[in-house]
Amino acid sequence: MQRLSNGDSAPEFTLTDATGTDVRLSDLRGRKVVAYFYPAAGTPGCTKEACDFRDSLASLTSAGYAVVGISPDPPAKLASFTDKEALTFPLLSDGDHAVAEAWGAWGEKKNYGRTYEGLIRSTVVLDEDGVVTNAQYNVRATGHVAKLRRDLGID
Repeated sequence: MQRLSNGDSAPEFTLTDATGTDVRLSDLRGRKVVAYFYPAAGTPGCTKEACDFRDSLASLTSAGYAVVGISPDPPAKLASFTDKEALTFPLLSDGDHAVAEAWGAWGEKKNYGRTYEGLIRSTVVLDEDGVVTNAQYNVRATGHVAKLRRDLGID
């Protein structure tokens, strides 16, 4: 698995959001982007992380960042999660995990002594031209957004 590094151009994508609308990375050009990958909508860690992004969205937006969450969940599950948690940023469906693979967020995981392939909780920050400025892999759900804000100088 090849992970993205600072200076890399982010691989283009077109993914479906919770409303069934296609979202292209190229549509976000001109804005800085925080793309975070999470394993499954509605699980405790993913809910905590999504709510932390929701609660920090105003400061991220004020600093010029758009936020998108990406998971293997189908759009209907993303819609339910968005409604339940009052999320105000797009969640995108990467059902075949092709984008996660291209961005280095899919690979071998270990959990409770079991090894398997899955989504690696990750965050990739892009500049206005789609170039990686910060790539973090194997992040923890709790406290990640606060650390990211510090790393980006937003606190």
